[in-house]
Amino acid sequence: IKNFAEVERQYPYSSWATKSIIMQAYASYVLGSYEDAVVNANRFITLHPGHKDAGYAYYLIAISNYNRISDTKRDQSATVEALQALEEVARRYPGTPYAADAQNKVLIARDHLAGKEMDIGRYYYQHGSYLAGINRFKRVVTEYQDTSQTPEALYRLTEGYMALGVVSEAQTAAAVLGHNYPNSDWYKDAYRLVSSDGQAPVENNESWISKAFKSLNPL
Repeated sequence: IKNFAEVERQYPYSSWATKSIIMQAYASYVLGSYEDAVVNANRFITLHPGHKDAGYAYYLIAISNYNRISDTKRDQSATVEALQALEEVARRYPGTPYAADAQNKVLIARDHLAGKEMDIGRYYYQHGSYLAGINRFKRVVTEYQDTSQTPEALYRLTEGYMALGVVSEAQTAAAVLGHNYPNSDWYKDAYRLVSSDGQAPVENNESWISKAFKSLNPL
C-alpha cells in the first residue's frame, strides 16, 4: 500500500497515479482494512468518475461494506451501507459480473437485516410486549418478504395475535403461511397453535397480512 501511495505522490498527474489509487483500495480490501478500501475507492470515483475502472471501485466499496456485516445481535449500520452500495452496483452496471455478484449479496444482506428485526421481535415477545413484537414481524413481512425469515415471521404473527386475542389476524397469518410455505415446520406449529383454540387457518382478504402478500404476488 505504501508503494502505491508513493507512486501517487511522486507522479500525481500520471496514469500510474490513477492506477495506484484503485490498487490502494484493492490492497486494503485484501488485507481486511475495509474502511481504508472504501475511502480509497471513493477517492478514485471522485477523481475519475468516468474511468473504465470506476465500476470496479464501486464494487470494492460494496464488497468491503459487505464484509463488515456483523451478526444480527449488533448494530446493523454496516449492513445498511452494504445493501445500498450493492444495489448501486447492480443498478449502475447491469449485465456485468460485478452486478451479478452484487445481486446475490443483496439477498444475503436483506436476509441479515430481516434477521435483526426477528431478533428484536422475539425479545419483545419474551418480555410480553406483543404489540411491539408484532410491529417488528410486520416489517419483515412487508419489507423483507423475499428473505428466509418470512415463514417464522408469519408464525410469530400468529403467536402474537393469538396472545392478544385477535383471532382473525392469527388465522390469516397461519393461512397465508400455509398457502405460501405449506411444507414449513413453522406452518405446522402455526396450525397447531390456531387449532388449540378450536379455530382453523382462514384468510381474511381485508387483513394487512393478506394484502401484503397479494401486493407482491398479485397472481
